Amino acid sequence: MTFQSWLIYMALVLVATATPGPAVFFIMTKSALHGWRQATFAALGNIAGLFCLGLVAVSGLGVVLQTSETIFTAVKYAGSLYLMFLGVKLIFHQGSDAGMETSECHQVGTAPWKIFAHAFGVAVTNPKAIVFLTALFPPFINHDEALVPQFLTLISVLMASSCAFLVFYALIADRATGWFRKPYRMKAIRQASGSVFLGFGILMATSSNK
Repeated sequence: MTFQSWLIYMALVLVATATPGPAVFFIMTKSALHGWRQATFAALGNIAGLFCLGLVAVSGLGVVLQTSETIFTAVKYAGSLYLMFLGVKLIFHQGSDAGMETSECHQVGTAPWKIFAHAFGVAVTNPKAIVFLTALFPPFINHDEALVPQFLTLISVLMASSCAFLVFYALIADRATGWFRKPYRMKAIRQASGSVFLGFGILMATSSNK
C-alpha cells in the first residue's frame, strides 16, 4: 500500500474510532461506576469484537450481510435488543453500591469477564459496523499480494486506534467520578446511561438498512 493510501486509511480509522457511539458510551459508564482499570476490559472486549467483525468483512460474509435484507434486518434487531437489554439492566440495577463511596464501588465493581462479554456483544451485534468494515478494507487491499498479512495489518491499526480512544474516554470518565460520591448520583448515572442505551437500541431498530 502506498504512503498516500496509508494516510487516507489512517484518517478514516481515526475519525471512525474517535466518534462516540455505543461502545464509547458503554466504556465511559463502566469507568465512571467502577474505575478505568475495570473499564479496560470493555476496551479489550470491543477490540476482540472488531477483530471478529473484520474476519466477517474480509471473508465475504460481510457482502452477504450487506446485500441480504433479511439477514441484515435479523442482525440489526438482535443488536438493538441487546442494547435495550443493557439499558434496562442499568436502569433497574439493584447492586450493592447503594450507600457506598465511589472508591468502594471501584473496588467492588463487576466481574471483568462480564464487562468483556458485554463490550464484545455491543461490538458484534452492530450490523452497520460490519457493513462499514466491508466497505473500508477492499480499497486498501492489493489482490496481487497475500490477503492474510494485509488484513492483519489493517485490522491491527484499527484495533489499536479503537483501544487508544476507548481508554482515553475511560480516563476522562474516571476523572469525573469525584462528582459521583453520593449514592443518589450513582443511581442517576445508571438510569441516565440505561436510558441512552435504550435510545441507541430504539434508533438501531428503527433506522434504515441502507
